[in-house]
Parts: sequence; structure tokens; C-alpha cells
Amino acid sequence: MSETKSTVEIERISNIFKLLGDKTRLTMIKILDNHDACVCEFVEIFKTSQPAVSQHVRKLKDAGLVRETRRGQWIIYSLNKDSEYFSLVQDLLQHLPNQDFRLKELEEQGLRISCE
Repeated sequence: MSETKSTVEIERISNIFKLLGDKTRLTMIKILDNHDACVCEFVEIFKTSQPAVSQHVRKLKDAGLVRETRRGQWIIYSLNKDSEYFSLVQDLLQHLPNQDFRLKELEEQGLRISCE
């Protein structure tokens, strides 16, 4: 690998780590590791505005870590397991605590979206 290519790759991986250095985005990725979700669910989970959540999701999508699928009126986000960085992210996710309780809380409050 040439020095230039190596430098570019280090830069790209550094940007992925910067992206995941944000607590909200890191939590989103951990949630998406086990469950698909929509922006409105993230709004409820993080108690923040829809535009703020959409910005986080857009950054993850632009980096190729997250993909979107349209289901009727909903846009559902999932972890992009075809990403060139998936193995890197997967290693990181193994060290994070499970976040399933967040979606369970939404279900209990009647706020979990059913996109079927």
C-alpha cells in the first residue's frame, strides 16, 4: 500500500471514529445493530428535535454506516452491513451495552412505530 493510500485510509477511518465519538450517534448505531428504527422513534428515545435527529442520521448515512428503506410513509433506518467499515463498527459494538431497553420503553409508552 502506498504512503498516500495509507494516509487516505487513516483519514477515512479517523472520520468514522469522529462520527461515532458522538454519544447520540454511537447509541443510534448500537440500537440499529439489533433493530431497524425511524427518525420519530429516535426523537422519542433521545428527547430531541426531529431536525437534530435527522442531522445525526444523515451523517451516519453519508458515511455509509446506515441505509434507509421506505415502507409506505415511513423511512426506516438500518445498519449497513455492506459498508466497508462494517467489520470495524461491529468490533466496536461488541464493547457497548445493549440498548434494547430504549425500544422496550417506547413500546410500553405506546410510542414504538409499527411500519407494517
